[in-house]
Amino acid sequence: MSELLTSPLNAEHEKLGATFTAFGPWNMPLKYDNELEEHRAVRNAAGIFDLSHMGEIWVKGRMPASSCPIPSSPTWSPLKVGKAKYSMIAAEDGGIIDDLISYRFEDEKFLVVPNAGNAEIVWEELNKRAEGFDVELENESRDVAMIAVQGPKAAEILVPLVEDNKQEDVHELGYYAATMAKVARTFAIVARTGYTGEDGFEIIVYNADAPALWEELLKAGEEYDLRPCGLAARDSLRWKLACHCMATSSPAISPQSRQAWHVPLQEGKLTSSVLTSMRKRAEEGPQVAITGLTSDQRRAARAGAEVYVGDTKVGTVTSGQPSPTLGHPVAIALLDTSAELSDGDAVEVDIRGKRYPFTVTAMPFYKRER
Repeated sequence: MSELLTSPLNAEHEKLGATFTAFGPWNMPLKYDNELEEHRAVRNAAGIFDLSHMGEIWVKGRMPASSCPIPSSPTWSPLKVGKAKYSMIAAEDGGIIDDLISYRFEDEKFLVVPNAGNAEIVWEELNKRAEGFDVELENESRDVAMIAVQGPKAAEILVPLVEDNKQEDVHELGYYAATMAKVARTFAIVARTGYTGEDGFEIIVYNADAPALWEELLKAGEEYDLRPCGLAARDSLRWKLACHCMATSSPAISPQSRQAWHVPLQEGKLTSSVLTSMRKRAEEGPQVAITGLTSDQRRAARAGAEVYVGDTKVGTVTSGQPSPTLGHPVAIALLDTSAELSDGDAVEVDIRGKRYPFTVTAMPFYKRER
C-alpha cells in the first residue's frame, strides 16, 4: 500500500492533537476532540476545516456553448463571471463520474473543484474531452490548499483579515460566488461556498502560505469561539443538505435520478456520445431516485442497508447517521422509481437483520435561517 498523502497543514493538525484517518489517498484529520462539539460549533458560531485534499483544475480557453468539450450539467455557458455552479461531469454512458463545483473567473477561465477521491479521474477525463479544442488545462490539486471557515460567525472572522480595500467585496459576496483577495497578507481565492448548510467561505492559497493563514484565522476566531473541525463533523454537517451533496457518484446513477435536476439535452451542449446516452436515459426515465429517509427511532441506517415496503426490497441506503442538529437519524437512499414512493410514505430499513421504521422525507433535511 502506497504512503498516504498529507496536507500542507499536517503539522498544524498535529499541534492541535488531531486524530487522523485515511480518506482516499489522503491522511486527514478526523476530529480534534469531540466531533459532536465540532458540529455544534459550526451551527452556533464557526468552525475551520482543512479541505486541501480537494482537487483544483483550471480550464482556460474558448468554451463556446456550441462546442463545449466537457460534458458537465448544467453546462458552463449560463455561468456568469464571478459565480460558481454545483454540477457534475457525465460519463460516456450518461451516468455520473463525479459531482463538482465550477467557478468562472473570466470569460475563458474556469476553476473546477472535483472531490478528493476523483480528482485524478476528472483530470484524465477533462484531458481526453478537451482534445481538438482551444483549451488549456492545468492541474493545481497538489500545489494549493483549501481552508474553509463555516458558521454564522464566519464573515465576522474572515472579513477583517481582508486587505486592499476588498473587505466590502468579500462581505457582500453572494452565495456561490468568488473573488480574488488578499487575506492576512496572502493572495487567495475567496469563495462563499461550502457543504455545511451555514454561511461560510472557502479560501484557496498556495501550499506554502497555508500554515500562516490557518494560524491567522484561528487567532481571529478566538473571540467568536472558532473551533477546528475534522472530517467527522464535516460529514455530519454537509450531507443533511443532500440536494447540495451527491450521495454517491456512479455510472449507474443518471443526472435524471436527481429530483428537480435540469439537464440540457440540446445539440452542441455535450459530446455526441454522451448526449446520445443521456437522451436515452431521459427517454427511459430514471430507474432509481436519490431520496431522503428519517426515523424517530434511535438506530441509524448505514451504507448498504436494504429498504423495504412489506416484503419487497425497494432500494438501498447510500449513507446515514444520527443527526446532531435534528436529533434523530437521517439517511440517503437509492429507491426504485417503480415503487412510486412519495414524501411521507412509510418504509422499513434492515439494520443488522432487524427492520426499523423510516419515512420518505424531502431533502434537504436542514435549512439555515438566512
